[in-house]
Amino acid sequence: MTDEEALAWFETLPADVRAQVDDNVLQFRLVWAMKILLDAGRADRGLTLLQAQDIVGARCEHYGDRVANPANVPLDPEAVARRAGGIAERVLAIEAVWDGDTIHDWFVDLVAVGETRDHRLVTVYWSNGARYLGSDGPSGRHPHAAAAERIGRHVAAELGVPFHFASPDEPDDNAPRRVRPPSAPTS
Repeated sequence: MTDEEALAWFETLPADVRAQVDDNVLQFRLVWAMKILLDAGRADRGLTLLQAQDIVGARCEHYGDRVANPANVPLDPEAVARRAGGIAERVLAIEAVWDGDTIHDWFVDLVAVGETRDHRLVTVYWSNGARYLGSDGPSGRHPHAAAAERIGRHVAAELGVPFHFASPDEPDDNAPRRVRPPSAPTS
C-alpha cells in the first residue's frame, strides 16, 4: 500500500476513529493506533496488519516532527544524573541494558540499579545517540551504545557508584545483568 493509498483508505474511516488514530500517532503509541485501525477496518473492510502498519506509517510521515517520537528527544547527561540522584532508594550501580522493538530496532536503556528494583533513567536510540555524539562518533561502534556508555559512566561517577555494560559492542538483550545483592537481614 502506497502512502497515497493509505491516506485515501484512512479518509474513508469515521471522523472519531481517525481522531483516535491520530491522537495515538502523535503520542507515538503506534501499536494502539494500529489496533484502532484493525478494530475499525478488519471486519467490514478486510484490513490486514501490514496495511494498518502502512497507514500508521503514513500518518507519522504526515505529522513529521509533531510526533512525540522518543528517539528524537535530545540526550542530557546532567538531567539523567539529576533523575538518578532523585531516586528514593539507594542506587547501587548504573547499568546499560540492550532492548529492542519492531519500531526502533535495538536501543539501550540506562537504568539505576536500586536496592529493591531497577529505575529506567533514559533510553538511548540510534538517532539520539548519534546526535549526542556528533562528530565525536563511536568509530565502528553502535552510536546508541557509545552514547549510553558515555552518559552512564558520567552518571555513575556523579553518584559514586559502578557502571556496568555487559555487551557494549554487540546488541544482546540476554547479556548478564548486574546482580543485586540480597537485602540485609532485619532484626
